[in-house]
Amino acid sequence: MSLVFVVGEPEEGGALIDRALALNPNLATAWLSSGWAHIWLGEPEVALERLARAMRLSPLDPQTFGMQAATGCAHFLAGRYAEATSWAEKALREQNNYLIAISILAASYALAGRAADARNAMAQIRRRDPTLRIANLKETFPIYRPEHLARFAEGLRQAGLPE
Repeated sequence: MSLVFVVGEPEEGGALIDRALALNPNLATAWLSSGWAHIWLGEPEVALERLARAMRLSPLDPQTFGMQAATGCAHFLAGRYAEATSWAEKALREQNNYLIAISILAASYALAGRAADARNAMAQIRRRDPTLRIANLKETFPIYRPEHLARFAEGLRQAGLPE
């Protein structure tokens, strides 16, 4: 996961995650990591399958909020904003300051035309990370497909994230 998220090598990191899954197909953490890797690579449908498997394998996992946030992110990338908000809200019930979940919520609300809800979510983002801007968005969220990053940025822009 470090290769995917920190180093910015999603293909190499994804290959190692796949190896871990071949060695232990019951490792929920690896399925979660694989889901995030496919999100960052812009493959939301594959990510959803992997995240659903992680949740089935470990329904009471302490990282459930991460699985839920990732599911919301995958739905966002697929353009399903109602599903994205539902999953982000679930994640926030578990971990109320999880930045990716709040960001998915704000962007989804904005692109779904729910401006007041988007602004409220943006206020939470600004409290959590006052340095976040459109200009440094890719540093915080390594979305590799330009069209997905542009849509995420546009949603956050409409929600009120500064340039």
